[in-house]
This record gives sequence, structure tokens and C-alpha cells, in this order.
Amino acid sequence: MATATKKMKDRLAKLPEKNIYTPDEALEALKTVCAEVPRKFDETVEAYFRLGVDAKKAEQQVRGTLVLPNGTGKTPRIIVFAQGDKMGEADKAGADAVGGEDLAEKITGGWLDFDIAISTPDMMRVVGKLGKVLGPRGLMPNPKSGTVTFNVKEAIDEFKKGKVEYRTDKFGLVAVPIGRISFEAAKLTENFMALYGAIIKARPSSAKGQYIKSIFISSTMGPGLKIDAGSLSSVK
Repeated sequence: MATATKKMKDRLAKLPEKNIYTPDEALEALKTVCAEVPRKFDETVEAYFRLGVDAKKAEQQVRGTLVLPNGTGKTPRIIVFAQGDKMGEADKAGADAVGGEDLAEKITGGWLDFDIAISTPDMMRVVGKLGKVLGPRGLMPNPKSGTVTFNVKEAIDEFKKGKVEYRTDKFGLVAVPIGRISFEAAKLTENFMALYGAIIKARPSSAKGQYIKSIFISSTMGPGLKIDAGSLSSVK
């Protein structure tokens, strides 16, 4: 713990003397401090949005998906609940595990070595029983995230190319990975701007007042850098 604290202090000491950044500035600064005080792994870069919505109201929840222009830098582990020809389609598309009742029993037994669960609509009768296991972990298939579909191959391809889901938590916060610290800063910026644009378009019509309260960008074990929302005002 002491080493981690010292490295964080070292990273903070190397930041420019400013409190707010444009996305370009923040990502360049983050890459610089992470390179000068490195970790032993390729850190994930995340964007955090605090939204002016009442997440307790269903009509003000912000949720959607997008394929990041430059991917996430991670190949997700994908499982598919399917039957008949769709099992073969999922397997050929590169799913890490495909099944039905047998796959559900494996998960009930404690197996959770996957990042995304996809289900064909006719298999939701099986998947529905896993709600208490998958729901709290954000792994429950849902039509809004594109994970309940008969287009199994298309869904798998999109997630492997860098499809991410964004959604507000109970505090109105949205946290989404936008790449790895090893990415070029320009590619991270492009991913960030694509995410920002998607969140702007997803603004609930019932949300009043200031929609985006604050934005921060950080790496897995790096400092959080505040983004100047005013520098993004022209993006629709």
C-alpha cells in the first residue's frame, strides 16, 4: 500500500499546475505521468460523468451503447445462451462459451469467468433465473444493451470491436472505459468524444437544469483529471 501511495504522489507531482483540462490536455498529461511513473500493466483509461438526472426515476435513466472508434484495447470474454442453429453461429463467431440449461447451471455453481452475456430471446426463460447472480454484476442480458438478440454473430462482432455500454448508477454517475494508456492520445480523445456525443444525445427529455455536472478522466491507478465542459459545448 505504501508503494502505491508513493507512486500516486509521484504522478500527482508531475501534473501541470492546473485544475481543469480539455480532453486533449488531460489525456496527454495522463499518458505522460503514467509513462514517467509506470505500472507493470497496461492501465485502462476511463471517463466519468456526473449527470444532473434523478436516477431513481425510470424516465431519467441514461443508458445506451456505442462502438468506440478505436476499440477498448481489451478482447472481452463472451458467453451466449442459445439453442439449435444459433449455438453453431455463436461458436463460429468466437463466443467463449455457448449453452443453455447446462451453462446456467455452471453459473449457478459459481462460474463467472466472462465479461459479457448474450442471449437469444427464446432463451431468456433460462437466463431469467440467473437475475440475482448476473444482475448485481451488470452481466444480465438486456435488449437495450444489444445483448438479447437473434443476431448473435453481429452482437459478438460488435463487442469484440469495442462496443461499450453506458448507464447511470443510482447516484447519476456514468463510468465507461475508453481505451488503454498505451493508446495514442489522439485515439483516446476520439473515443472520449464519441462517448460524450452519445451521452449528450441520450439526455432524457424530462431532465431539467444542468445535464452534465462534471467530467473526469483517469487511468486504473492514475489521478483523476477534471475536464472543462465548456470546451465541449459545440459538440452535439
